[in-house]
Amino acid sequence: MLYGISWFIVASLLALWSLFTWAVHAMAVWAVSQAGALSGMASGSMSVSLPAWLAPWVPPGLTADLTDWASQLGLLVEGLLQAMPSLAGGLTVLAWVVWAIGALLLMLTGAGLHALIAWWRRKSVPPTLGLSSATP
Repeated sequence: MLYGISWFIVASLLALWSLFTWAVHAMAVWAVSQAGALSGMASGSMSVSLPAWLAPWVPPGLTADLTDWASQLGLLVEGLLQAMPSLAGGLTVLAWVVWAIGALLLMLTGAGLHALIAWWRRKSVPPTLGLSSATP
């Protein structure tokens, strides 16, 4: 009975692990496939301006450097966002590898529980029960 309960728990955890991995994979593929559409928004939103109360305290050279740095960062982000849809196939392989590692760990846990239950049952059986020695 304990064997059945332990393997039922392991099978239920495996089903939850599979569902979780599938959901994360689906969300990641959706996000990566939509990332190319976001690249147009990234280039238009990269204007750096300091608040009015901070402008007198910041040297104009530093403001120009920050603006140049932000524009370079914007170009880098735009390039990465345009390259993202091509990475969707790699996400599928990664999801399968992660799922397989988790499933293997769950199966090893089930085998460990099985061995632990077997050890516990052997330990709890009295040793004189199986042997009938008559002493005169």
